[in-house]
Amino acid sequence: MAVPKRRKSRAKRDSRRANHKKVKLVMTTECPQCHQPKLPHYVCPECGYYDGKQVLEVK
Repeated sequence: MAVPKRRKSRAKRDSRRANHKKVKLVMTTECPQCHQPKLPHYVCPECGYYDGKQVLEVK
């Protein structure tokens, strides 16, 4: 099993972990039917439309 020969410094360790807490922004688009924000390439949860067709029945 591979074991490090030398101990990593705190700066090296922390710079590697700097990206762990970054939050990725979710890109949303506007639904052409109801104009609510939705994820691209997903069925709109508000109206149930996808690609101009009714796919889901929404209460």
